[in-house]
Amino acid sequence: MDIGVVLQNDPPARGVVEMAKKAEAAGFSHVWTFDSHVLWQEPFVIYSKILDETERVIVGPMVTNPGTRDWTVIASTFATLNELYGNRTVCGIGRGDSALRVLGAQPQTLGQLREAVQVIKGLGSGEKVTLRGKELQFAWAPDSRLEVWVAAYGPKALALTGEVGDGYILQLADPDIAAWMIGAVRSAAEKAGRDPKSIKFCVAAPAYVGDDLEHQREQCRWFGGMVGNHVADIVARYGEGGAVPQALTDYIKARQGYDYAEHGRAGNSHTTFVPDEIVDRFCILGPVENHLKRLEELKALGVDQFAVYLQHDAKLATLEAYGSQIIPAVA
Repeated sequence: MDIGVVLQNDPPARGVVEMAKKAEAAGFSHVWTFDSHVLWQEPFVIYSKILDETERVIVGPMVTNPGTRDWTVIASTFATLNELYGNRTVCGIGRGDSALRVLGAQPQTLGQLREAVQVIKGLGSGEKVTLRGKELQFAWAPDSRLEVWVAAYGPKALALTGEVGDGYILQLADPDIAAWMIGAVRSAAEKAGRDPKSIKFCVAAPAYVGDDLEHQREQCRWFGGMVGNHVADIVARYGEGGAVPQALTDYIKARQGYDYAEHGRAGNSHTTFVPDEIVDRFCILGPVENHLKRLEELKALGVDQFAVYLQHDAKLATLEAYGSQIIPAVA
């Protein structure tokens, strides 16, 4: 199992680069970042600097979306980074949440997401694609190779992932929910005539190594609020009757709303509705042995990568604990 890390593009940008270098030295395989250009700094500029100052890590957004940038610009950016630094990029993509909502826009449709995945992957891999009736190809990028991993929770988005995605990103670390979601993606892939084993599975969630469980919960409660945004969209579309596991729909009943000014931040004032049980299920908290146990459970489900969200007050300590004790045990 690979272990990646998810960073926010908070200024100074130099600090993000330095944290990425520490992650590579500790043995992390991927450096992901948020992609909301109003809330944080522009990720693709920072990726170039990270790639320039590292040798091995793969970089990419967790996640971008089809609405912020033209799809050809997204693909061109990845292909250019690949030409400069070797094929060390991956495109995580979803319908769009914070990046679009802070602009007063809505998430993209699943139809737009499907087409975007195919266009970005094709162009980013040097292939010909058709967009708006025009055949396009980056003649300058014959050696670029780009995988597109789709973030999804709802049934139709999970099916889309199995049909066209190179990978699946699940942003929570509950093994029971992960088993359900992974099963849905694999089933869709098989129905589409694809090999389900060809799809890579990435679980991403906050991880906090330490002994003060109450403090860790408060530092990571924001994550349940973030996930709740996506679940609320699913409930609005499908109702509460089995479209996703009940554990996902039950806890958002007390949700009052969401302030994107605090998106992805510890101490979020509007996530008090998230109970301790959900924090414990969605995140990995406690001493090293808790992390090893949960990662083994995820690995048994076929998870290829666990990506550590480091949005709490023990970033370096957790990074170092993973590098010295956890990555050697699960790699």
